[in-house]
Amino acid sequence: MTTLVIVESPKKVKTIGPILGDRYTVMASVGHVRDLPPKEMGIDPVSFALSYEATERGRSVLAKLKAAARDADAVILATDPDREGEAISWHLAESLKLNNPQRVTFTAITKDKILAAFKAPRALDMQRVHAQEARRALDRIIGYRVSPALSNATGQRIGAGRVQSPAVRLVVDLERTIAAFKSTQHYGAELIFSNDDATKWKAQFDTKPHLAPGETYLLDDTLAKLAAAVRNVTVAEYSDSEEGKAPKAPFTTSTMQQDAGKRLKLKPKVTMQLAQKLYEQGAITYHRTDAPNMDEEGIADIAAYAQSAGLKLADKPRKWKAKDGAQEGHEAIRPTQAANLDCGEDEAEKALYRLIWQRAVASQLADAIYAVRAVRLAGDAEGTPVSFKATGKTLVSPGWQAVYAEDAPDEDDEKDETSSNPIPALAVDDALVASDGRLLTKKTKPPVRYKEPTLIGAMEKLGIGRPSTYAAIMDNITTREYIVEDKKGYLSPSSTGEILRDGLVDRFAFIDLDYTRGLEDQLDQIAEGQASYHDVVSAAWASLDDELASLESANLPVAHPCPTCAKGLRRIKGEHGFFWACSDRECKTTLPDAKGKPGERKAPPAPTGINCPKCGTELAHRVGTSKPVKRGMKPRPYDFYSCTSPKCDAKYNTGADGKPVFGDDAPAAKEAS
Repeated sequence: MTTLVIVESPKKVKTIGPILGDRYTVMASVGHVRDLPPKEMGIDPVSFALSYEATERGRSVLAKLKAAARDADAVILATDPDREGEAISWHLAESLKLNNPQRVTFTAITKDKILAAFKAPRALDMQRVHAQEARRALDRIIGYRVSPALSNATGQRIGAGRVQSPAVRLVVDLERTIAAFKSTQHYGAELIFSNDDATKWKAQFDTKPHLAPGETYLLDDTLAKLAAAVRNVTVAEYSDSEEGKAPKAPFTTSTMQQDAGKRLKLKPKVTMQLAQKLYEQGAITYHRTDAPNMDEEGIADIAAYAQSAGLKLADKPRKWKAKDGAQEGHEAIRPTQAANLDCGEDEAEKALYRLIWQRAVASQLADAIYAVRAVRLAGDAEGTPVSFKATGKTLVSPGWQAVYAEDAPDEDDEKDETSSNPIPALAVDDALVASDGRLLTKKTKPPVRYKEPTLIGAMEKLGIGRPSTYAAIMDNITTREYIVEDKKGYLSPSSTGEILRDGLVDRFAFIDLDYTRGLEDQLDQIAEGQASYHDVVSAAWASLDDELASLESANLPVAHPCPTCAKGLRRIKGEHGFFWACSDRECKTTLPDAKGKPGERKAPPAPTGINCPKCGTELAHRVGTSKPVKRGMKPRPYDFYSCTSPKCDAKYNTGADGKPVFGDDAPAAKEAS
């Protein structure tokens, strides 16, 4: 008896096959085998049923799988354990005409996980399949219905996306906030004290007691200058205490992408590719997850490693609250075996594995403990009582930070200057003399532009898309140049990105961040059987009917206005190369293409005074040299007469006397090409 097992990746075939043994034949679908048609929407506007067809690669894959399925006694579908994987299994079942197909899932490619999964096969989860179909349908509807209308309204090719467009909006809105920002100059002061061992520590002027109601900053430098001149102070408050700092949760898909971007400078797409390889090698658990918690097996594995390595564990296993709307179908990302300190086939994979390993192992260790010394100093600034505050921290027990060694686990945190502020032991009422003081002149700063990791963080916080889609979203909006990245990785919108945002905001619900988050909730409800595919998709379709009508009357900025009617010009590829035409079908204006931009109209031909025998309109004498249609072809001269009426296509050769040749024996002229 043989059983055919179908997974997604060829790499898994090599990993899983030896675990299952000779009675199993493992083959790969290589991702999706069916998809919506590439050149049409593929959605029935009444039933909203989706029309699928085999992909070009899928046809050859299905042929091999069908042959293998005929020879097998049973077929088990073992694609990835998320909605996309569930949909791929359903497409395989449909294409291979499987009756009551068996489905297994595992969150790590290890012997224990795989054998346990194959002992408990289940039926296909059609609710999860319908949720994936709804996401695909919504993306398709918006792309096919909104993009052409937006392109016509703006005169340039613009693609609207259900989640990509809100991501672009975040970048545009932030850029406009930065542009509108007005800096405020404000003041502070600090005193500097010298210790016996030649080290120095600092105390900051507490401006809050001196602010008027409603003020945030000290705007008058007079008091700040007086405070900076204070030298004699008295200790008003003093304390020594301990402070614990807990580790962060193990990685979810989103936090892995963010941290890999900050610490390893990896693009989200590259991070996901590397994680996929690590997962297929059996090094980490499944890398598409919203869950911040590990399963009991993972916690126990890390505890065993920590004890063997002399690392102090937390008093009890740590758990974290998942963010609202998180899909916790499987655990957080972790190493499958914490004792494996080095996994991956190249340096990039090894670096990402190390990042995942550190985060997961650290999550179960004891807090880092700091000794904290705080002091408040009282002084007199020429009759005005002033106070200064200082805090110093010293690490006394590294706890979870021990697994990071020389690495910086909190690169995203603001620099903590208190860790380098060596305050000596003091007592209340001690008199101190500052060795120096200085005025601090400060300016409020505008918000910082997004980088890809921080944009992903903002999208997750706002509920835009799902973490597993963030890499594709980033790739889409940067490849299409709706946003651009500078040399330091900061993102700013292009003019096209701004036009996209302005064309959608206040007209389409899907660009509103609350709506986007709510729609993700509806997809979750479909997966849980609390909502239906038809209700969610049909409602989105209906709302677009009214919204598209509002776009037709919108007066949007266009990149290249038509010189005749001011509506947008569109670049079109014709038989003889690119040209520009008005997006208004009633306007017949066309312009030549000049390196991707509208060129100038050719001057109208001089009057000939010769009427067209076919319609009576004046003929024009066309003389010139044609552009080569293909590379390597030489330009060809032309010389003929043609009718100037747009409704008449009459053309005539030029005779020896320079005039058009009429008559039955005169062939119609052809422009050289």
